[in-house]
Amino acid sequence: MKSLMRKAVSFLKKEDGPTAVEYAVMLALIIVVCIAAITALGSTASQTFSYVNGQVAAGNGAS
Repeated sequence: MKSLMRKAVSFLKKEDGPTAVEYAVMLALIIVVCIAAITALGSTASQTFSYVNGQVAAGNGAS
């Protein structure tokens, strides 16, 4: 257990530790933004496809 603690402390003291944490935080933020954008655009796209579907269906019934 002490060996694991020593390795953890050594990792955090090196510059690689904070850099890895910074990259992990940036990646998490990018993922959150992507999910929010997909959710917002997905709703709009769904409404657009429903509208187009209704227009096409109305056009097919008129012939």
